[in-house]
Amino acid sequence: MNLSFKTLFIIFLVIFGLQSVSASDRVLIYADTTLPQVFLIGEFESEYEAAIEEYSTLLLTACEMDMELAYSKWVSMLEEIEIASENYGLDLKGVKIWLNVFWEPNGSISHLAYYLKPISRNVDLEELESFFVEFIQSYRFPLGPGEKFSHFGTASFPVFAKIMQPDKTQGNVTNGQ
Repeated sequence: MNLSFKTLFIIFLVIFGLQSVSASDRVLIYADTTLPQVFLIGEFESEYEAAIEEYSTLLLTACEMDMELAYSKWVSMLEEIEIASENYGLDLKGVKIWLNVFWEPNGSISHLAYYLKPISRNVDLEELESFFVEFIQSYRFPLGPGEKFSHFGTASFPVFAKIMQPDKTQGNVTNGQ
């Protein structure tokens, strides 16, 4: 059997190439699979999907299907994010973002997933992530339903959303929460 140098070289690359793929697969299998507190949607996909299942109770359900209450709690948290970002020194004006927040039964945030919308003002993602990490360390959601819950929503800064409630005395609509 007369094999040329090229043929032997190709066989060598194939054999060692497959071994290196196998070695990298082993590294991935034993890698840390915990979900970070703050992460970009699209990263950690299998862990993210597991968190969605673990925190399957939705904010609306945690608010006993009261849409106005759920919305007011969500907007209240967004306003707290805005205030905290100003204190942190991060300008969120013009930022439009998708957020998926995972709360513990006591209202603390265990995970916050985010993704900037295409129409958002650009912001340094490392700085935004650092801010979110600091924010969730001290923030407690003003609702503790006694179980884990989550909400996937959108946010635009500055926050202008206000709940309009009917004024029962005069039949007019007023601001309020």
